[in-house]
Parts: sequence; C-alpha cells; structure tokens
Amino acid sequence: MTSLSLARARSRFLQYWVLTKPRVTQLAVFCAVIGMFLASPGLPPLQTVVAATVGIWLLAAAAFAVNCLIEQEVDARMARTRHRATARGTIPPAQTLLFSGVLGGLGMFVLHAWVNPLTMWLTFATFVGYAIIYTVLLKPRTPQNIVIGGLSGAMPPALGWAAVANAVPAQAWLLVLIIFIWTPPHFWALALYRTNDYKSAGLPMLPVTHGDRFTRLHILLYTFALFATTMLPYVIKMSGLVYLVGAVLLGLRFIWYAWRLYRDYSDALARRTFRFSIIYLALLFGLLLLDHWLPGWIA
Repeated sequence: MTSLSLARARSRFLQYWVLTKPRVTQLAVFCAVIGMFLASPGLPPLQTVVAATVGIWLLAAAAFAVNCLIEQEVDARMARTRHRATARGTIPPAQTLLFSGVLGGLGMFVLHAWVNPLTMWLTFATFVGYAIIYTVLLKPRTPQNIVIGGLSGAMPPALGWAAVANAVPAQAWLLVLIIFIWTPPHFWALALYRTNDYKSAGLPMLPVTHGDRFTRLHILLYTFALFATTMLPYVIKMSGLVYLVGAVLLGLRFIWYAWRLYRDYSDALARRTFRFSIIYLALLFGLLLLDHWLPGWIA
C-alpha cells in the first residue's frame, strides 16, 4: 500500500471515528466502569468488565453516529460541527447507517453473550432514548431538551452496575440522578458561548429562546441542586468522609464558577465553566471509587 493510500485510509478512519464523538463516549464509558466497580464489594470479574466496557462503548458510538446522521443538515450550519463527515457529505447516509448498525449489533451481541440480557436491553433503551427521543423529538422542539433528554446521557452508571450485579438498585439510580442534574449546567455553559451557532441551526436551546441571563440563572440554580444531590451518597451511607470532603470542595468550586458566570459573563468564562464541569464529573466519580475501596486498602 502506497503512502497516499495509507493517508486516505487514515483520513477515512478518522472521519468515522469523529462520528462516534470519542470524548463524550469516553466520559460515558468511564462512568459506566465506575458503576461496575461500585457494584462489587471487591474486584468485579475482569471478563465482565472488559465485555461490558466494549459493549457499552459500541452502542454509545452507534447512537452518536445516528445522531450525526439525523442532524447532518443542522451540523452543516454550525461552526462547531460542520467539519463532521456527515455534515460535509463525505460519508453518505447509507454508509453512516450501516456503520451505526454494525457497531450497535456488535455491542448488543457482546453484552448478551458475555454480560447479561438486562445490561443489553438497558443499553439498547439508552440508545433509543438518545438517538431517537432526544435527537428527533426533543432537541428541535423544546428548550428543555437537554433536561428531559438528559436521562439517556445519565444512564452509564446504571448500565455498569447492571453488568456486574444483574440488577439496578437504588444506589445505581442515585448515580444516574447525579449525572441527570449535572447535565443542564454542563451543557448550557457550552450553549452560552455557542448561542449564535444554535441560532443559525434553528435549535431552541435555552439561551436562544430565553436569553443568556435566564440561562445563567438556571445554571446557578442547577449547581445548587447538584451540590445537594451529591451529598446523598454520604447520607445513605453509600460512601464515607473521603467522598464527602471531595464532593463538598468540588461542588463549591462548581458553584463559584456558576456564580461568576451569573454576575459577570464572558465567553471565556463560559468555556472554563464547561471544561471544569467535565473534570468535576470525572473527579466526583473517581472519589466514589476511592472511597469505596479505601477501607479495604487501609485494612
């Protein structure tokens, strides 16, 4: 194979890779893996962790590819997304649909064969919730799209828990609730500095329909709600002091960002708030795992 052929193959691979929204997928899979480890008092079976991680990643990637296909015209009008192959037309709809179908089919097979049917069906329901209910029904119709549709994006910890325990108890749903409440302030921070993009695309995001100050107030209110929700793992004795201290410090930092955003807005601050929200969620779930394992390490 010539260097030109290799370059073309690499370019094609990267175009398909972008359709899976890899950074978003990585965060979702990370939360699912944390759910797997929290579901077990010790180390969960390695085969289950690997198979569940692969299966959940495949179905998440398939859902994002369908999202890109459905929103190809919208993406073409937005600076943030117009580089996607579906928006530029370099990957035809039929190929995108085939790509998503192969990924999704493989994911369901892996989860059914090597994990359990409960995880497969929950992950498939999440796929439908994001690719169809959120993308098709909610996103173009209501400024509360990210609030209502956020349940699909909040499901990974429950999927991971189901993979190991073959059940989804209250503790798993609490993790889902945390991500569910985290999603609006996270996404609205992005929407604030991308408002013109969403206007061009004709999407009724909250800053477009209700203005930036209204959106900033809701970001602040949601960060307070998030702070209260993240205290619940300690209240129900799901976690201990290590998690509590870390959650308080992270939560206060998030509130500080939201307060500054509300009082003295700038696009640069909105970007920093958005980036911090990603770090916040990763560290919060990391603290849950650390607190879960720490007593065993000390003993």
